[in-house]
Amino acid sequence: MAAYLYDRLVTEAEYRQRIRRHRPSSLLPLIAAAAARYGSPERPQSWLESPSLKYTPWALADAARVCLAYGTEHQRSEASERDLLEILAEYSSLKEPTLHGTDEPPVRLRDFMMRLGGEQMAWQAPEFVSLARTAALYLHTPFPARRQPRCMVPGRDTELFGCPLPDYVGTAQLLWGCALFNAGRFDPAIFDSPDGEKFNRVVSRETVLRVIERHFATDVASIKTTEKQTLENLAKVAGSKAAQLRRFTYNPLLGRPAVTGFGTGLLCPSPQLVWRKATPAGIHHTGRDHFGPAFLEETGYLFEEYVGRRLRLIPDADVVGEITYRVKRNEVHSVDWIVVFDDLVLLVEVKSMMPTENARLGLEGGVAETDSKLARAYRQVNATSAQIDQPNPAFAGAPADRPRQALIVTLEPFPIANANLPHVDLPAADIPTAVVRAQEIERLVTLTDTTPSSLLLERATDPQRSTWALNECLTGHESDRNPVLDQGWAAYPWATTRLPAASNAP
Repeated sequence: MAAYLYDRLVTEAEYRQRIRRHRPSSLLPLIAAAAARYGSPERPQSWLESPSLKYTPWALADAARVCLAYGTEHQRSEASERDLLEILAEYSSLKEPTLHGTDEPPVRLRDFMMRLGGEQMAWQAPEFVSLARTAALYLHTPFPARRQPRCMVPGRDTELFGCPLPDYVGTAQLLWGCALFNAGRFDPAIFDSPDGEKFNRVVSRETVLRVIERHFATDVASIKTTEKQTLENLAKVAGSKAAQLRRFTYNPLLGRPAVTGFGTGLLCPSPQLVWRKATPAGIHHTGRDHFGPAFLEETGYLFEEYVGRRLRLIPDADVVGEITYRVKRNEVHSVDWIVVFDDLVLLVEVKSMMPTENARLGLEGGVAETDSKLARAYRQVNATSAQIDQPNPAFAGAPADRPRQALIVTLEPFPIANANLPHVDLPAADIPTAVVRAQEIERLVTLTDTTPSSLLLERATDPQRSTWALNECLTGHESDRNPVLDQGWAAYPWATTRLPAASNAP
């Protein structure tokens, strides 16, 4: 099939009806098998080798969502591989909500890029690094001594998951691995196979089945209910654009990626969503649902400490923690970390924030919401920089005689945060400031062929590259393994000496 099968825009209704031609019992296994075929972590972005480049993980996940939420077995036909390819081709031709609208071109481009990033960036995160970060953050990062935990107390993982954190991640790894090697399927009878006793010794059968039932398994009725609620909420914020924006909203398979009712055991229509449940982003939502907002607040405290641990890996740099100072009668706090190089002073403000659904929809309200979250970090950077310029004696460890930059570190990526596109009430930065994600910090601190300060200084002088994600500037540079992430990976029951290649190493 040619990539230009559809030389026109496709409507949401047409796409949905194309999927509904087929029985879910026929189409969904084809989707799961394709997602497993093009989802191996040993071949990143293997969908680039798929027919007409249509088998993207986000398209397959959405096709599975529509099949489950809107499909029916009654008077429907069997699906073929050709049918699946046509469905995926329709997905890639779906009408874009605002790119062809009447807003100013920079606004239309901004909104389009926010949706594109929200749709695709999470699928491009390295599996091993993302999973290793879970233990490095929630298991190995000490809770700050100056704060009193309510959720982050001993035993909280067993309360949250029904087992210790390593067994929860180990369960996700087993479910994910089985789905990859069995066309998306997981059969509990694997514990009765010749290898079953080995699996049982690593994570017990009882633990695996209990955790899957509690956190991963779902049925068609539950997916339909969640989808209905999602669309009702979407209609309230998007109005007439709701149909075109549906694919950018919450996919029920994100919360429960293993479906019952499609043969023996469970079917994982998108195996990649299984391991994502065990990443910090997945646990962020699981913890919020169980503990409430306090879990998110305390994750933020842990993340601040986590980033500090990364920064201390930089050789020949001094890392200074948050400084408390006074402005008139008020006690004020600096940015979370100040890194002093011979040729640069780097201010680092840490935010555990993640893009909301409004941001992923790329509507003005989502832009304003994102900018309001980032605004406090920008103000914190500007205020700290001003104290160094004064100079305030409390900042004696941060010399004023060298270039100064800032990084705002977020737990998950924020598309186009650094791009020269319209923002809503975002303060101007007094010094070169970039929004970066955890993965970029993890790579930056382990560079071996240049120094972090040299790379940042070079980036800031280039008008074009300074608006790119930091990851683009890191591409092509050599780095060591990240010992903190190696320690995180080693905490899991399936950890072996066979770790990812250096280019994808933690």
